[in-house]
Amino acid sequence: RVADIVEVLGDFGEKRQPGVPRSEYVALLAHDVSAAYGYNAELVEMLLQLFSPAEAVQFIEASETPRPMTVRTNTLKTRRRDLAQALIARQVNLDPIAGWSKEGLQIHESAVPIGATPEYLAGHYMIQSASSFLPVLALQPQPGERVLDMAAAPGGKTSHIAALMADQGTLVANDFKKGRVKALQGNLMRLGVSCAIVVNADGREFPKLMGGFDRVLLDAPCAGLGMISKDASIKAEKGFADVQHCQALQKALLLSAIDSVNANSPSGGVIVYSTCSISVDENEAVLEYALASRCVKLVDTGLPFGAEGFTRHRSRRFHASLKLARRFYPHTHNMDGFFVAKLRKYSNELKLSSGGEMAAGQSAAPVKAKAKGGATQGGKARGAPSASQKR
Repeated sequence: RVADIVEVLGDFGEKRQPGVPRSEYVALLAHDVSAAYGYNAELVEMLLQLFSPAEAVQFIEASETPRPMTVRTNTLKTRRRDLAQALIARQVNLDPIAGWSKEGLQIHESAVPIGATPEYLAGHYMIQSASSFLPVLALQPQPGERVLDMAAAPGGKTSHIAALMADQGTLVANDFKKGRVKALQGNLMRLGVSCAIVVNADGREFPKLMGGFDRVLLDAPCAGLGMISKDASIKAEKGFADVQHCQALQKALLLSAIDSVNANSPSGGVIVYSTCSISVDENEAVLEYALASRCVKLVDTGLPFGAEGFTRHRSRRFHASLKLARRFYPHTHNMDGFFVAKLRKYSNELKLSSGGEMAAGQSAAPVKAKAKGGATQGGKARGAPSASQKR
């Protein structure tokens, strides 16, 4: 019946029953999808607002099957070709991820546990979803820079940043949850990363701790609506309240990330914002807020594929530059649902609203690292929820 309704909605003028409104078909589709796939009504409503009925069903069906296993070659210790040959010798059936990644390998079958090979234990690779390569590729960290990974555990993106930096410079790897810091430290040690400093702090307080970074990656905590194939509980448990709660935290973290960057960096002044969620409220709406609150602009991510970010969604309108952001979906890109946007900070000065007030009630004074005991002005969001900094 789901397929029949989708077919009618695809050519509504010709195939509908006389006198039956579109809203009735959509309501029946939502009910049947909930029953057939185990989704709660709120999440189905969000998907039907985001996609056409046909594409919503494609997304749901794609989320029922796991995405391909992928690993990222640790170029601090080996080359992709050498790693592939070593794994093939262990009866691992694999292919390189073509085109956009120089480090990724897709695993089809393996006679041995991928997380327990001698190569894994020696730090030659990290088991990592292909979509999580994308924020680091957009960040484009350079050797010798000062880089912050604001929500770093368990270290996949952090170690990728270190590899692109050739382990030269300063990489601050922060995570809010103390328990997750151990996994972060363990992975960085296994992968041979020596340029990283591991920090356990609230990301919203970070500009008070240190600032002046060339680049910041904020892979923000989110409702995880792109990761249903990895966690089936999301489709039954997540709803509007979860998205709104995450949005409040994301806004505070993104302002803090921006305040931690030096706009006058000769090589950077870059912030990359990413989530593993597909909701507009956690992505375009958060960036719209940042554009209004800080001296930043959206720039091209440099990623060679992905759907454009939304500049309009139902009755809402967003800044035209949001089309430069990139969306990734399981049904079109065969990877976890993901969102990546790249911002460039063009001034350390405070951004004023049209009335001359400080935008969003925040302090955006230039941030500089101070000696122990000192603190700089930061971008703490008043009344932001004390939620985890990392999913």
